[in-house]
Amino acid sequence: MDPIVAAVIMGIVQGLTEFLPISSSGHLIIVPFLFGWSDPFIRSLAFSVMLHVGTLAALLVYFRADWLRLVPAGFAAVRDRSFRADPDRHLAWVLVASTIPAALAGLLLNDLIETAFREVGLVAATLVVGAAILWLADRWGGRTKGVGDVTFPVAIGIGAAQALALVPGISRSGISISAARFAGLDREAAARFSFLLGIPAIAGAGIFELKHVLHSDAAGAPLAVGLLLSAVVGYAAIAWLLRFLRTRTTMPFVVYRIAAGIAIFALLGAGVISP
Repeated sequence: MDPIVAAVIMGIVQGLTEFLPISSSGHLIIVPFLFGWSDPFIRSLAFSVMLHVGTLAALLVYFRADWLRLVPAGFAAVRDRSFRADPDRHLAWVLVASTIPAALAGLLLNDLIETAFREVGLVAATLVVGAAILWLADRWGGRTKGVGDVTFPVAIGIGAAQALALVPGISRSGISISAARFAGLDREAAARFSFLLGIPAIAGAGIFELKHVLHSDAAGAPLAVGLLLSAVVGYAAIAWLLRFLRTRTTMPFVVYRIAAGIAIFALLGAGVISP
């Protein structure tokens, strides 16, 4: 398939699946296998990460008002060595704390992430495992706390959960929303905290993989197309999911994850796709 067409499909897939709790990294591995694409750049981790940078742009634009408050507030807390009962100062440093576990895990497990973790069979299994976690969190999680109620211990716990999303199929948004729900946040607040937390996490991964993209001969039009579409579709997905979770549960995503996992196992068993 033409690399531009493949990049269009991958950009749309990334934009949709980064924020819906169904695993973007897992889908970016599965889709090339389903279509039988052999282009090494389209199937590379570097392209996958740069598509995530497109959705990072969507996050930055959608939450621009939040970050215009949080970044100065974070520096003000350092300057004054105090939060001064300012919720923005507190939230800024809570997000920093949440980022640390995934950053450490990414550095330590980089080789596994680029090789052993990129298997279709593993993605199928983790889609089902992630569905169970998402279902339990929505069933047992609290419904009363907001983003401002996240404490530093809770933030570290959510960050540690987010580190599990380095395994494709788990879903960064899914696992962090689940952890926030277990900590007592309502659905919309859990999604909002997950999205804010995604900004430093995705930015760090994008910077780390940038060197691979710059040295790739294919990093031209396909990359630009993929980035643009992932950003535009991602922005729409953020807005839609926040509205959806105000009144509805995550059950549709649980059902989808289980169905997708079973379908992939069936295709593997039938030899339609290779492991």
